[in-house]
Amino acid sequence: MNAQIIAVVNQKGGVGKSTTCANLGVGLAQAGKKVLVVDADPQASLSISLGHHQPDNLPVTLSDMMGKVLTDQTIAPGEGILRHPEGIDLMPSNIELSGMEVSLVNAMSRETILRQYLDTVKRQYTHILIDCQPSLGMLTVNALAAANRVLIPVQAEYLPAKGLEQLLSTVNKVRRQINPKLQIDGILLTMVDSRTNFAKEIGALLRENYGSKIKVFASEIPHSVRAKEISAEGKSIFAHDPGGKVAAAYQNLTKEVLKLEKQREKCKAGIGR
Repeated sequence: MNAQIIAVVNQKGGVGKSTTCANLGVGLAQAGKKVLVVDADPQASLSISLGHHQPDNLPVTLSDMMGKVLTDQTIAPGEGILRHPEGIDLMPSNIELSGMEVSLVNAMSRETILRQYLDTVKRQYTHILIDCQPSLGMLTVNALAAANRVLIPVQAEYLPAKGLEQLLSTVNKVRRQINPKLQIDGILLTMVDSRTNFAKEIGALLRENYGSKIKVFASEIPHSVRAKEISAEGKSIFAHDPGGKVAAAYQNLTKEVLKLEKQREKCKAGIGR
């Protein structure tokens, strides 16, 4: 299996990265894919939202796995990976990961430690989603170095022009220097309030400013109180509110992500002929 590795990234916090990671992960699993979600944020929002409310008590987390790579220790098959009842696997995180980020600064090939860990597990999965921390530090660079695709959630409240420029330049730098396979899947508008015109205007501005270079997903994730409740329950939106508009939006996003994959495969096949 050649796993698709998608980094869900935005250096701004509170834009729906963890929610998107969890729900896109479950959406892909429902479409018959084998999915691992990786929590690469010391705040552990993804681990918490998938039901691990005290991540600091978890015996094994991503920090331990990266530590093993750094010290050349063997990683046992499936070590530390937790199963979620909705059919996805999780490599959790906790606050120890912020210490790992400090250790990476002086490490050899420091940008590829996460990639080296994922190399040990990626044959078991069709899709690996990485929930990045809200910064462009060494952990996010590790995620970009390991991924072949990037998905950027953007909160539909104001135009995040400066932040986006910074993020895109980081992606380009990683592509040039470390990971030439890296491609941007697109920008996902989240927390869209249908009662205001904000989202429409932001969507239009994003398409106008970046549309020629970057896809803006047609699926938009609505703002919803129900979506906020799910992190307390440890369930995805599909289990919490299957008939709701947020579940429908994530289902559409899943279809768009899979369609993009197919198109790229066709292009590759065309080039390969």
